[in-house]
Amino acid sequence: MNRIITIGREFGSGGREFGRRLSEELGIAYYDQEIISEISKRTSLSEQYIQAIVEHQPSFSFPIHIGRSFYPATSPVFDQTMTVYQEQARIIKEMAAKSDCVIVGRCADFILKEYHPFRFFIYADMESKIKRCREKGPEEENLTEKELKQKISGIDKKRAKYYEIYTGHPWGDKLNFDLCVNTTRTSIKDIVPVIAKLFA
Repeated sequence: MNRIITIGREFGSGGREFGRRLSEELGIAYYDQEIISEISKRTSLSEQYIQAIVEHQPSFSFPIHIGRSFYPATSPVFDQTMTVYQEQARIIKEMAAKSDCVIVGRCADFILKEYHPFRFFIYADMESKIKRCREKGPEEENLTEKELKQKISGIDKKRAKYYEIYTGHPWGDKLNFDLCVNTTRTSIKDIVPVIAKLFA
């Protein structure tokens, strides 16, 4: 069976960077946004709309369809949400079956439970998350500290709700993970090579 590593993470904790650096250190595949792109190809839904669904905020202000109409159902939002999750689960299993890999987010730890992945959860205190967000993206530059804190908390609440709906388990519960990593005041670049030795 392939070596599978899943990364759950709080927003701003550096979980995406952790996953990417770990995959590079181990020389294995890394999957994140690629999953969204593949769902879009398979469902004819736009990547922007799929991203909204997986963040648990479907909105008709986005272009829902690409090319053809999709699911003329009585509850299209529900049907599309379920279709995206089912397709996402199928793609994640295909990726895990194909090669050793690191998969970030998207309930991969639960979807791949029969593969017995090594499950990380990355977290940090609010001060560190605010600092990381400031450093990483120009979008946050115009937000006050209070607004940025609200954004971080809001995204984590959506992630928690999404995870709990589809897995039936509380998001971030240490019992669901093999190793929880606190990145507060920590250089991810420095800690990843040490953690990678677990898989040597």
